[in-house]
This record gives sequence, C-alpha cells and structure tokens, in this order.
Amino acid sequence: MAKTLDAAGARDMLVAVSQALIDQTDILTDADLAIGDGDHGIGMRRGFEAALEALKASEPESVDAAFKTIGMAILSKTGGAAGAVFGTLFRSGAKGFTGGTIDGASFAAFLEEGLAAVLKRGGVVEGQKTMVDALAPAARVARDAAGEGLQAATATAVEGALAGVEATKDMIATTGKARSLGERSIGHPDPGAISISLILTAMRDFVAKD
Repeated sequence: MAKTLDAAGARDMLVAVSQALIDQTDILTDADLAIGDGDHGIGMRRGFEAALEALKASEPESVDAAFKTIGMAILSKTGGAAGAVFGTLFRSGAKGFTGGTIDGASFAAFLEEGLAAVLKRGGVVEGQKTMVDALAPAARVARDAAGEGLQAATATAVEGALAGVEATKDMIATTGKARSLGERSIGHPDPGAISISLILTAMRDFVAKD
C-alpha cells in the first residue's frame, strides 16, 4: 500500500521540518548576507521555533489543522516578508488536504494551493529571484509524480526545488531587499528559494523513513 500520513503523522512531519530549518539557520544567514542584510536565517529560526513549540503542544484534529498551526506560528513570529509568504504557503496550502490524509495527490495540491496564494500575496512571478523560483517548479514536478505516491512526489519536488535554487543564481533580483544590488545579485542563490528546498527536503526525508 502506498504510504500516507494522517493528522498525527502530519504533525510529526512538520515537527521534523521545523527542526531542520532551525538547524540550518547559519546556511540561510550566509546566503542572505550575500544579497541582503543577513536576517533571513534569524527570522526563519524564530518562526520555526514558534512552530515547533505550537506543534508539540497540539494534537491536530486533521492534516489541514496541523498545517494551519505551523503557518500561523511562522506568520506571527518570523517577521517581514518572509513571515508573510512562508506563513501563507502553509496556511493556504492546507486547502489541498481535503481528503484527510497526505498522499501524492494532496501533497501536490498543497504545493499548488500554497504557490497560488504566495503569488497573489507577494505580487511576484517566476524569474524575479524569490522563493517562488523553487516553489513553482517543485509544484509542477510533484503534480507529475503524484500518481506514483507520496514518496515519489516529495522526492521529485525536492529535485524541482533544487533545480530552481540553482536557476536563481543566474537571475537579477527585481524585488525585495536584493533588488538594490541589480546585476551584483547574479551568482548568488536566493535565500528564500533555499528555504523552500530545505522544507521539502525535510518532508521527503520524513516520508522516506520506515
């Protein structure tokens, strides 16, 4: 039988995601120092520490409730644009879990719903050197792999996100703090795109466990 996650499994996966982001604070800080003010890692750590606390204190009744819990914590504690878009990703992405479990199809729907909401809230498009440049390709390839199950969908999403991170190196930032650098932002990956890849990698690793 293909692997799926119920509400408790969703919470445990999001706990793992939160811990992974906390553990990668330095990587995100260094990435942001190259093209920003270096606060992305600290902000993400603050948001995911709050998420970790909220998740451990909760027993979500549903998968979407678990995702809304992490989304609210990130939105409340991360601060700035990152708090808004990453909080939106989880809160709006929760709409994808209408069937009560996480499987390949609902995971792909999570990414698609989250992407649509982030695009609307952030007023950005692909190619502007933002987290969207990792999230959008991840959503596309996850949908293609959705029929093969959750493990395939998460693994494929990571591949799409990592390809997106790599692609941001060749982009000129036209939004956010990095836009003031212009062409000097070329050669550096976007910190938000890296964060997307870390989130999806943690999800993939959790799902891959026996």
